[in-house]
Amino acid sequence: MRIFFAFLCFSWAALAGSENTTFRVDGIRASQLLDHDFLSQYPVDNVTINAIETLNTVALCNGIVIEEATIDQLQGYMAEGKLSSVQLTACCMDRVFQVERYINPILQLNPDALDIARKSDAERATGYIRGPLHGIPFVVKDNIASKDQLETAAGSLALAGSVVPRDAFVVARLRKAGAVLMGKATLSEWADMRSSVYSEGYSPTGGQSRSSYNLSVNPGGSSSGSAVAVANNVVPFALGTETDGSVINPAERNAVVGIKATVGLTSRAGVVPESEHQDTVGTFARTVRDAVYALDAIYGIDRRDNYTSAQHGRTPPEGYVAALSNRTALRGARFGLPWNSFWTLADPEQQSTLLQLINLIQSAGATIVNNTEITDYETLVSPNGWNWDYGTTRGRPNESEFTYVKVDFYNNLHFYLSELQNTTIRSVADVIRFNNEHPYAEGAEPNLNPAFASGQDLLLASNATGGVMNATYWQALHFSQNRTRTGIDDALNHSHAHSKLDALLVPPDVGQTYQIAAQAGYPMVTVPAGVHSKSGMPFG
Repeated sequence: MRIFFAFLCFSWAALAGSENTTFRVDGIRASQLLDHDFLSQYPVDNVTINAIETLNTVALCNGIVIEEATIDQLQGYMAEGKLSSVQLTACCMDRVFQVERYINPILQLNPDALDIARKSDAERATGYIRGPLHGIPFVVKDNIASKDQLETAAGSLALAGSVVPRDAFVVARLRKAGAVLMGKATLSEWADMRSSVYSEGYSPTGGQSRSSYNLSVNPGGSSSGSAVAVANNVVPFALGTETDGSVINPAERNAVVGIKATVGLTSRAGVVPESEHQDTVGTFARTVRDAVYALDAIYGIDRRDNYTSAQHGRTPPEGYVAALSNRTALRGARFGLPWNSFWTLADPEQQSTLLQLINLIQSAGATIVNNTEITDYETLVSPNGWNWDYGTTRGRPNESEFTYVKVDFYNNLHFYLSELQNTTIRSVADVIRFNNEHPYAEGAEPNLNPAFASGQDLLLASNATGGVMNATYWQALHFSQNRTRTGIDDALNHSHAHSKLDALLVPPDVGQTYQIAAQAGYPMVTVPAGVHSKSGMPFG
């Protein structure tokens, strides 16, 4: 596990104004358009007038401006008695109803949220403050279990009504930190492990989540609602999960900070799984500090996830927040640009914006080393966009990420489902059967549900493996993990740099960046960088 080998997307915030919420589709790739009749749901006058006014107007909370407020600022208001956790949580819940019609970030609200907030206020009144998240509301993706009145269904009707055995480890940690679980966020059903052609951010239980920057295009996913909620001042922070891009992609497409943790840093126990080799829990926030506050609260060794044992003695005892500083920390820092590996795949507008920000980093005292390439990027990196079956595309399924992910999903989901109560769903085959019994709602066949143009082809592919870890499985896993780790490590130790680099700077709107990091199990961070002039969508 490489906790300190950061694979980093690092730049400066440039938030968009109200013009970026208007309905514009010029210059947008057809693949990015949502598979819904947008105009029938949102007449143009509502989109251009009502949506802008609603999404850009955050009400005062007990007379306090909470729009874009940081966690430290909110703690200050509560310490001064200007705001209580109950008031803050109630205001966040009001915000849910204010924006729901347009962007739909929240799938369920927690009936216990205000009671949790009251207990937090009572503790504060006695002088007991658990930490920086005390009394702060948050949401988690609907594939992260909570043992309460909320359901955990990964967006699937098949798991509706099922009962989880316990809180996910990360939820339990946040409760211990004093944070207020306000609800579950919308997501792409089964965290995108059901269809190869689908509408990102859609699930049968939650409907379609949308980015407020452009309501008509892909909001990023599969942790769509988590990113959208943070971007639109619904909550100060949120949790999501990633197997390959599901934290970084929605974060950068909604102009928020996203931290995808090293595999094994955050426990996956209680998380609806996809692949034990790549799954990780990450954080969303509007500032790096706030995202790190959340990360510090959730990481740690968990006996229910043996991958976490590798972090013993390798994580800072005081947490990662102690490493946060200001721009002076860049003096002497060394960053690499894997230009041919990734940067050439970014569009010219993004390249121009990001290079300006790199100049800022350099002016703050950092050294930038160009052409620190991923070893064998010509083989590892798809030239035609994100493709987790790129090995098979090249005629080598034994070098493909999807070859082992589909087997892992079969086996890992079987174990997760075995602990659930009040359900008959125990396997991928059971999920497929349920979908076949509810073909339109669950899109069992291609185009029965417009959100699932390819039907349930990924579920069928997983089920066809029978969970057998054959020679092809092990070859694909070994190839993907080892070659990407070697490639990143070689770039960090590039001969041009003369000494080891601190991180690699990459454009995360190029999906192959987070794909290589995902296969390696390495961490990645994205921060807002700019907004595309044609689509109005942010990029990191």
